[in-house]
Parts: sequence; structure tokens; C-alpha cells
Amino acid sequence: MRIDILTVVPELLESPLQHSIVGRAQQQGFLELHVHNIRDYATNKWRRVDDYPFGGEAGMILQIEPIDRAIADLKSQRHYDEVIYTSPDGETFDQGIANQMSLQENLIILCGHYKGIDQRIREHLITREISVGDYVLTGGELPAAIMVDAVVRLLPGVIGDAESALSDTFQDDLLAPPIYTRPADYKGWKVPDVLLSGHAARIEAWKMECALERTKRLRPDLYKKHLGHEK
Repeated sequence: MRIDILTVVPELLESPLQHSIVGRAQQQGFLELHVHNIRDYATNKWRRVDDYPFGGEAGMILQIEPIDRAIADLKSQRHYDEVIYTSPDGETFDQGIANQMSLQENLIILCGHYKGIDQRIREHLITREISVGDYVLTGGELPAAIMVDAVVRLLPGVIGDAESALSDTFQDDLLAPPIYTRPADYKGWKVPDVLLSGHAARIEAWKMECALERTKRLRPDLYKKHLGHEK
């Protein structure tokens, strides 16, 4: 999988994308990740990529020309499945979207910054807008890093135990069941007997019961969604 990220602050992405699972995925060849500075596509000597908006609105806006040049340059080299814009008013990123993205080969992620981007970028260059929540951040770099991390861990071979990713919270619209480890009895706080029984079918039934109960209590919206998928 290849992901190209367009940003005006590439330094913000250096640490989260070079370590842990994402870093190992690159080292092992499962992920090809490139971070591009939008300023490299500016046509002025100051490498300026923002300007005041028409209409007198407050704040600065990312201009269309350098972003168009950047996307066109990348597309001239290969096909891209999606050009994603990290926007506070896009569709909310969730495990389902991460699953979809993990099945694609080449992605461009444009990090929003300042007050936003020229509307023509959204109308003509972007194929999907994704938000990490109903709040505004300084820029889209951290949301981009979150998306990359969530997607990369789903790629075959990245996680040693493939079943681990498939049982994560939000898969099948359920929260994960409780997890325990040794010692089985700590200060009188005991691991449920069923987990010590060695009876695989009973353990799986217990896990599903707990996942359903926890989802119903904490995320009734997900619980209803899960029930709808089961029909």
C-alpha cells in the first residue's frame, strides 16, 4: 500500500509515522509512505500557499494552485483510489472506513490547515472528506496520522496475529469484551471462571455476551447498528 500525505507542516508527521506499527510496516515493506510539503509546489519566491479569502472572511485559506499542482504531479506517476481531505465537517472516521481504506492500493491525504481550503479543491480534486470528530484542530496532520495508523494495522502481515486486528473494538459494530491476564487472583480481584475453563465455545459465548452488553450500555448507537446488520 502507498499513502502520500500533502501538508504545509511535514514536521508534525515525523514522529507519529516513523515509530511503532506504522514505522515497522514501512521497514518491512508493507507500507510505502511519502510526506510532501505543499510549499514545494508554490510558484512564488516566498513559497507562500495561503491567501485571504474573497468576501472578507477572517483567517487564511490554502490556495488551489499549489494543491492542484501537487495532486497532478502524483497522479501523473500512478493511479490513486482516493484523494482524501481531512476536514472537520467530513464523514466521521470509524473502523468501517478504516477497513475500506485498508483494501485500497494508493491514497492521497490532503491535510487541511489555517481556516480551510479553496472550495474548488473540494469540488474538483477531492473524492472524499473525512473528520476525526466534531471539533476543529489547528491542522489536519494529526487526523491524517490517526487514519494511517488505523488503516496500516489492518494490512495483512503488519500485525503478527492477524486475528487480533479482526477482534478489535468497533469491528462488527461492537465494543471489545473485557480482557484479563495473569495473575488469575490479584488482591482478591479474580478473573472470571469461564476464562479459566479451557472450554472454547463457552469462552466465545461469554465474550460475545459481554461485548453486546458493553456496547448496549456505552454505545447504544453502535448496538442498534449491529442488530441491524444481523437481520
